[in-house]
Amino acid sequence: MDAAILIGLFAVGGAAWGLAADRIAARWPAHEDGSVRAVDWRTVLVIAFGGLALGLLAQGHGAEPRDLLVLAVYVVPLILLLATDLDQRLLPDVITLPLVAYAAAVGLLDLNPLLVGGWPGMIGPIAAAIVIPLVMYLPSIPFGPGALGLGDVKLMISVGLLLGFVRELTGLMGGAILVVVVLGLLLATRRITRRSYVPFGPFLIVAAVWGMLAPG
Repeated sequence: MDAAILIGLFAVGGAAWGLAADRIAARWPAHEDGSVRAVDWRTVLVIAFGGLALGLLAQGHGAEPRDLLVLAVYVVPLILLLATDLDQRLLPDVITLPLVAYAAAVGLLDLNPLLVGGWPGMIGPIAAAIVIPLVMYLPSIPFGPGALGLGDVKLMISVGLLLGFVRELTGLMGGAILVVVVLGLLLATRRITRRSYVPFGPFLIVAAVWGMLAPG
């Protein structure tokens, strides 16, 4: 298949899944008041992210169908996690925990195109899955449970297993830049205040895809 067609198909499919993910997140997990959120700016954001994430993934790994499939299977749930965190500030265990198992499995079976060497090559990713979440979570404890949730930690574990140290750190650096830019714009436009709660999960999800696409 022509590369441009493949990229276009993945971009359109990602955007379509983004719309579906947003509508799922508007209903699941069920809101306490039973309401269903209407289409809004979050819908547009998830659609755009889905299209870009899968389109760029096809651009970077489309030459190897198996590699593209392995990474796309991980990215698709990330799009749903983005939708649930934007809607309900929640990264459900039913998604994050299977992602941990999946990232570990493709690494151990030497199917992960971002890593090499099967079991020996997993030493660094396992270390990343332990050290980086701890380094980020422990300093957040004094700021209360909302500073960095356990859902964020579980997500970072799977990201570490999939990307390894270098790619995860690269992704987190990109995510940190995005945090500064987005929060700066929101504060400048008075959409939020310094006391407002901002979910960290979306930035981690962007960081994961950023690390996936970055050079090794």
